[in-house]
Amino acid sequence: MANALQQLIRDRLDHKGWSYGDVARRGGVPRSTVHHLATTERVVRMPQSATLEGLSKGLELPLDTVRRAAAEACGIHVYGSPDTAGSDAGAIDPEVDLLIASVQKLSADDRRHVTALVESLLDRSAPRTPEK
Repeated sequence: MANALQQLIRDRLDHKGWSYGDVARRGGVPRSTVHHLATTERVVRMPQSATLEGLSKGLELPLDTVRRAAAEACGIHVYGSPDTAGSDAGAIDPEVDLLIASVQKLSADDRRHVTALVESLLDRSAPRTPEK
């Protein structure tokens, strides 16, 4: 069974009658990268942003569509609906999506460490009120 990114690429190639090379030229990414993403059963880690942008351009699909398929292929659930992703009101930050989904894969002990780090960063960025 194909993963979400494989299916997206294959469907687009079939629909448009394109080759891996066509997508690669359009998107400015290596043909081998397009081929790898279209044929690899399990994507181990999220492709780099530049790769996703090139693939989006090469496939003539919105970046959010390609990013969501890549995340799903990595086993990462992306929160939020695609309908809100393009609007300013309620837009979902892709980095937040990735962080939320990635944290769920950590052990309980590692999640406690991440929580402590986030609390520390939030405390550091909070405006200080002078003591009286």
